[in-house]
Amino acid sequence: MRLKNARRTTLFATLGLAAALTLTACGGGDDDTSGDTPSGAPSSSAGAKETGASDSGSSGGSDAGATATGSATGTGAGAGAGSDGKPSICRTDELEVNAADNTTDKKEGVVTVQLKNAGGRDCSINGYAGVDLKAADGSTLSVERNGEPVYPAILKNGDSAAFNITFPYNNSGGSGVRLTDILVTPPNETKYVRVAWPAGTLPVTDGSSSGKLQIGPATRVG
Repeated sequence: MRLKNARRTTLFATLGLAAALTLTACGGGDDDTSGDTPSGAPSSSAGAKETGASDSGSSGGSDAGATATGSATGTGAGAGAGSDGKPSICRTDELEVNAADNTTDKKEGVVTVQLKNAGGRDCSINGYAGVDLKAADGSTLSVERNGEPVYPAILKNGDSAAFNITFPYNNSGGSGVRLTDILVTPPNETKYVRVAWPAGTLPVTDGSSSGKLQIGPATRVG
């Protein structure tokens, strides 16, 4: 399977770090991180599990290129095997979710989110996750899909998929917009997991900035 240019290298390089994380997928939302978080520092759900229902249905499925937030429309299937005998979708409760800052330059920031199958069964993953970013002032930022192709995959127990969130790097010299949490709804699911934002701040912009908040499709790694 293919990931475009540097983003493919970025995604796979980060999994060397992310694979060491085995914490339960859920709410480390109280662990707010500032814009000074060092590059490469992982953020993972810890302690009591925090999940929640997305506002309007399930996260995005296999259709590429459309705009997505944490509550984009999609379809799902039940747990276990589907009617065709193939593994059904990876459920939120079966996934360990963590995020790591993988920013390598001062133009575009990269956060890689890993979804590890810890459900004790094979499951399928196909499409874009839903992502909402929570800011320290209480606002929510939407994230666009980057339009890269989707590659359906089967995750055996212990396997992982991952996707990148790219964001404009704050070179303004100001404090910027401080993000605190990522709400991640796995592809075709309706329940999100909250993990702490592990990277720096976003620039305050009037909309003229060329930098965009974007996510790539969830892709099997390893």
